[in-house]
Amino acid sequence: MDFAIKIAMLLVFFGVMVGIGLYCRRHATDVSGFVLGGRSVGPWLTAFAYGTSYFSAVVFVGYAGQFGWKYGIAATWAGLGNAFLGSLLAWAVLGRRTRVMTQHLSSATMPEFFGKRFSSRSLKLAASVIIFIFLIPYTASLYNGLSRLFGMAFNIDYSVCVVVMAVLTGVYVIAGGYMATAINDFIQGIVMIVGIIAVIGAVLHSQGGFLAALDSLGRVTDETVSTTPGVFASFFGPDPAGLLGVVLLTSLGTWGLPQMVQKFYAIKSEKAINKGMIISTAFAVIISGGCYFLGGFGRLFGDKVDVASEGFDAIIPAMLSNLSTILIAVVVILVLSASMSTLSSLVLASSSTLTLDFIKGTIVKDMDEKRQVLIMRLLIVVFIDVGLHKRYNSERYGRKAAGAHYAAADCGVHRHLRGAGADPVQVQRHLHRPAHGRQLGRAGGGVSGAVPLRAVLEADH
Repeated sequence: MDFAIKIAMLLVFFGVMVGIGLYCRRHATDVSGFVLGGRSVGPWLTAFAYGTSYFSAVVFVGYAGQFGWKYGIAATWAGLGNAFLGSLLAWAVLGRRTRVMTQHLSSATMPEFFGKRFSSRSLKLAASVIIFIFLIPYTASLYNGLSRLFGMAFNIDYSVCVVVMAVLTGVYVIAGGYMATAINDFIQGIVMIVGIIAVIGAVLHSQGGFLAALDSLGRVTDETVSTTPGVFASFFGPDPAGLLGVVLLTSLGTWGLPQMVQKFYAIKSEKAINKGMIISTAFAVIISGGCYFLGGFGRLFGDKVDVASEGFDAIIPAMLSNLSTILIAVVVILVLSASMSTLSSLVLASSSTLTLDFIKGTIVKDMDEKRQVLIMRLLIVVFIDVGLHKRYNSERYGRKAAGAHYAAADCGVHRHLRGAGADPVQVQRHLHRPAHGRQLGRAGGGVSGAVPLRAVLEADH
């Protein structure tokens, strides 16, 4: 019965996501509609799209457990930093300027904006290559942290759920483009808010309430970290300097991520920016602040997890292991929401950049809008497949099966590139470069972040 409830909730969730994708097909008939939703997306959808793209399952399972274990309740500062530096300040500095400049220059992607803003084709190509190289490993890393939660909730190989998640994400992005992604992000964001509040309440209740849990955390000692009594329940934790570094790295790296900045391209008006900024900041306080706050109590469950052998990813699942069936199902949907929203943003940004900024004009000199949208849709399949291929090739599928699946996904792109006069080999070479995880995606954001900041700040002069 418990298993049936979990499966039923998943089926409803997946059905809604796909249904919205099919409903939004009418918005995805041209390049502007497919990539930017026709620049008509309201502040609520944009703010939730920004927030859900920001916080993936890695934050909930990995970062919350790791930094909560290391810094205690002070890890909450990382979540607040994400809210006020990664959301509020980013919207205040980049939001209006980016929206005005990209509309004025009629640019749909970050590299196209760079190329037109600085009248530099080489900068456009360089930016597209950087985005392409770094977003693939970022995509592959989204599946990390899901295995333990699925192992806890379902008695099936979690790779089945991950493949289903990736395929269904691809279906709604391919069908409805950016508008489908934005609407689904809004629904997924609501799921995340309800889920994190419910989980925090349940975990604290299991420890006798907030004050009792905080008191118990203050009694935890670890001489390998600090000899100060009550350090894990203190305001700044055992290592304030290290915590400050975490706050800055997890907050400022997003400023240069194309799937994040792209949200400003699509918002419908300058007036909507201020409203979206408030909504996005509140969302980040709840989600990111809540995740790190929850992780801060991880040491109270030290008897249920061996961090040395199981790693930090085991902490959050251990904290949730005694929840009710309904709450565990909510947690799984929460994590799926976080992963699907980020995945949809990444594959849409990757496919649009590769098509509009690299293939078009470089490999194919003349490509109409209908073919551009078709190529982007096919590349979404390839990017999702690449992420799964890199994640499972050695440990799940086996090289032979993965190779056959990979070739099947790629053949459609090859056919249409040839039809457009392109050499598929030139494109395909780039699709097999080694990935190094989520850190490369953040690094790519850091590398490219200075350019959009300079571009939009100069817009006022």
